[in-house]
This record gives sequence, structure tokens and C-alpha cells, in this order.
Amino acid sequence: MDFGKFKYEEKKKAQQSKKKQQIIKVKELRMRPNIGDHDLENKLKMGKKFLSEGYKLKLTLMYRGREMSRQDLGQELMQRVLSTLSEHAELEKDSPLTGRKKSIILAPK
Repeated sequence: MDFGKFKYEEKKKAQQSKKKQQIIKVKELRMRPNIGDHDLENKLKMGKKFLSEGYKLKLTLMYRGREMSRQDLGQELMQRVLSTLSEHAELEKDSPLTGRKKSIILAPK
């Protein structure tokens, strides 16, 4: 058997298998615990748009300085965001606080 022909067929098989796989894209929204109401509305509007386009949505809450002592504000904000986006998305993964960031991943319904 010709080795060149074998390599060519292997390459074609790899291309065919790659063609059928589905790539999951993730969009990220970053926010801080004391975000303004209007800013939050705009971020949620973008999040709804991303979810309707089929993207997964990663919400990252970043704490800076003294905000670490008021983590309850961040939890309250995350619950508010989840309740707003609950009709468009479902919670896929909830990560614990890592360093100064907390992330959750939402998948479209």
C-alpha cells in the first residue's frame, strides 16, 4: 500500500469528522457587585441577544478591594440576573468564588 495514499485518506477522514462536530461558543458578560440599574439592563439585553443566537453565556462577577467584605451584594445581584434570564436560559454550571471572581454559565433553552 502506498504510504502517501494512506496519509491522504487519514486526512480526509479527519476532515469529515471535524465537519460534523458542533462547536459551542461562549459569550461572557463581566460585572461588578455595585453595577448601576441601567448598566445592568443593557448587559441583560445583550445576554438575551446572545442566548437567542444560540451562544452559551458566562456571567462573571468581579470583586475589587472592599467589595470582598460584601459578597452578599454579589449573591443578590446574581440571583436578580438569574431570575431575569430564567425564561431564556437555564443554569448549567455554578462555580464557587475563585480568587476575586465568581462565574456562572447559562445555556439557552
